[in-house]
Amino acid sequence: MVLNKNLSKVNSADKSQNLRLFGLPAEQGRWLLILLGMIVLLCLGTVYSWSIFRQPIETLLEVGATESLLPYTFALMFYSIFVTVTGFYLDRLGTRLVTMIGGAIVGIGYVLSSFATNILMLTLTYGVIVGTGVGTAYGVPMLIAARWFPDKKGLAVGLTIVGFGLSPIVTAPLAKGLIDRYGVQQTLLMMGIVFTVIILSISTLLKLPPSGWQPKGWQAVASKTVNSKPSSSNIFQTRSFYGLWVCYMIGTLVGLSAIGISSPVAQEIIKLNPTLAATSVSFFALFNGLSRPLFGWLSDRFQPRYVAVTSYVLILIATIMMMNAQEGQIATYLIAFSIFWFCLGGWLALAPATTLKLFNPDRYPQNYGIVFSAYGVGALLGTLTAGRIRDLFGSYTYAFYPMALLAMIGIIVAMTTLKRD
Repeated sequence: MVLNKNLSKVNSADKSQNLRLFGLPAEQGRWLLILLGMIVLLCLGTVYSWSIFRQPIETLLEVGATESLLPYTFALMFYSIFVTVTGFYLDRLGTRLVTMIGGAIVGIGYVLSSFATNILMLTLTYGVIVGTGVGTAYGVPMLIAARWFPDKKGLAVGLTIVGFGLSPIVTAPLAKGLIDRYGVQQTLLMMGIVFTVIILSISTLLKLPPSGWQPKGWQAVASKTVNSKPSSSNIFQTRSFYGLWVCYMIGTLVGLSAIGISSPVAQEIIKLNPTLAATSVSFFALFNGLSRPLFGWLSDRFQPRYVAVTSYVLILIATIMMMNAQEGQIATYLIAFSIFWFCLGGWLALAPATTLKLFNPDRYPQNYGIVFSAYGVGALLGTLTAGRIRDLFGSYTYAFYPMALLAMIGIIVAMTTLKRD
């Protein structure tokens, strides 16, 4: 009996090591899963193109800057809530089903948004429904990357979420062209249908590796950074969790504030025309995407606090530049907002990589779901604050002062808490 059990384990291990994906050895085929995850996140990341929709919506629904940010703000908030919620059910429901559910909800939200006749209805259909769908599906590609790449987790996660960051490069000019030709409502309808078809198709190909699988020739090294108790509440007992949560909240608050006002700032302060402003959003998205694998790679090699401080120093430089920006200073605007988008993308790779590094990786979906709640708080505070400051003071320039203060606070918090307890 014992011999049979041992032989069974050996055979199982052999099958695991000889695993094939898409007709290729798993070590090669797993890279295609990253590509598929990037495409899913490319569709979901259209939320980053919201600044392209804002002015047409303000005209159509006759609302101001604060009101036009409500759908975007609620989308980010519900997105973060459902990343947290879904994290506790991913292993139970499976990657395919969760992705299908998320894709279907996103499609329904976009289609319903095309019929919205007031800002409250649009906030419900786009903010709540689309945000829920994005949050439901968002964590799947990242979990797949982390499980299939135990040898390079930070880089794999960073590469996967490039799709989310680079989305505006595709979707911003696409949305602008469709809005100009068909109007904002028809654009939402068409995007909803296309995104649903793409996400549902890809969901059938997503899967996790067998338990215990690892790349040939790679041996796991016991990490001292992993907490010994694999309980869902364990991270709440560590100072590093609260430090990571605050740092992530600051990074996303500043980044999402900047993303939400990228196009309006270009038109109001720099006096760019709407077409060039829309083009600049696509340019910024390139930095948002490229920073993700870079920060993932850095997190594999350096302590999280040093990578975090680097991002805050860059943010501080960008805020100072925008405090002094004036009409016609296109280079100042492009450099500063490239930094804002770059650092937000960096945090969306650094936070999950740090979660894997400091806490039990076996509970990554649950742990990162909890950490990701910081994103929702940052989104809510950042987007509402930026719009409110514009309405109160008549200019977006004043929004950069609190951003600078937060960057300085982030440096202090990162240096004192982002380390193993």
